[in-house]
Amino acid sequence: MHRRRAWELRSAQDRAERPVSDGGQSREPVREIVERTKTVVRTVALRDEDKVPPAPRAAQRLNGQPYTLPEDAVEWIEALAALRREVTNPKIHAFRQHIALACEKTAQALRAADPGAGS
Repeated sequence: MHRRRAWELRSAQDRAERPVSDGGQSREPVREIVERTKTVVRTVALRDEDKVPPAPRAAQRLNGQPYTLPEDAVEWIEALAALRREVTNPKIHAFRQHIALACEKTAQALRAADPGAGS
């Protein structure tokens, strides 16, 4: 360990004795430290063939199958009937209040869309 420290001291002295132009150290005190920051801005333009459209995120059922909405009034009525049958299903127990609120808002929107039909 002593040899290593002695070598460090000798090499430091050798560097200090060299001229500053050759990597030596100046014996004058440091008056100020100057830091410079350079900002570089680059713009990259992609050609049309380089652009990748984002993939659409498809909703999925719990079983992994894609989820689709009913396409006409008959399918909506059947889907709502299936929902009525499922209200006792323990899987949706925690969501019953959310489902009920969504159904109430949907019923209000249906009535508001055709105000004469509700009388």
